[in-house]
Amino acid sequence: MDKRDFDAVVVGSGPNGLAAAITLQQAGLSVLILEAKDAIGGGLRSAELTLPGFVHDIGSAIHPLAAESPFFKTLPLAEHGLNFLTPPVAAAHPFDTGRAATLVASLADTAHRLGPDEKAYRQLIQPIVRDWPVLAPAILGPLRIPKHPLAMARFGLDAVTSATMLAKRFQTLEARGLWAGMAAHAIQPLTNVTTSAIGLVLMAMGHVRGWPLPEGGAQVIARALASYFVSLGAKSKQMLPLAPSVNCPPPTLYFSTSRRGSCSRLRAIPSRRSTAGN
Repeated sequence: MDKRDFDAVVVGSGPNGLAAAITLQQAGLSVLILEAKDAIGGGLRSAELTLPGFVHDIGSAIHPLAAESPFFKTLPLAEHGLNFLTPPVAAAHPFDTGRAATLVASLADTAHRLGPDEKAYRQLIQPIVRDWPVLAPAILGPLRIPKHPLAMARFGLDAVTSATMLAKRFQTLEARGLWAGMAAHAIQPLTNVTTSAIGLVLMAMGHVRGWPLPEGGAQVIARALASYFVSLGAKSKQMLPLAPSVNCPPPTLYFSTSRRGSCSRLRAIPSRRSTAGN
């Protein structure tokens, strides 16, 4: 196989890399995927870490945003082995008192269980759930001018605030604890601006879609994406291992999802390079 025959090289086989490879292959380009690890998937990897037959997710495990991804919804991933399982309780935040705050499919039930904070919860989350069909393309899609600016503005006013500031709307330990668990997915100090954004989306997802997990582990998502990539005409050998110091082949386009810049030649062609965090 002559690597110079490819129109594009995608560095990294996580969800961003596989999505990029699929998009380019759908457009009629010949795509090569390079992956430094011994398995595809990036954070979507699973393994039997304890006992045989018991699969553990090494990175991500619960995937409400994958289930609601506008791009993934355009792909026949179910035909390639992906099946989401949705538990009746999306998330729970336990307390030392023995009580727990729960996020369930019913917005009304979740709010009611928060007692004095029922109204505050409804006012915060109900507009996002109601507007989700028009918000999803703007929040989960490429950066662009939103087609529904008023709905996006309503969401944005709360999303840009810090999680600490937004928590002041709640009185009860249960509501504040549940909110803290959602906002912690920002993976930064909750006093920072915009840390409310991910918390709002994940909390709303509990009512829009639930918090599903892929049957068989997170790597099933990567395998389904890879299987569909091959079904578009690519060959399985077009997903190759990549050594840390390897020189990439010279195609028309590079798309790198590697934060470490695995290909030493990428820096030499900045005008031909596209990057994405994984």
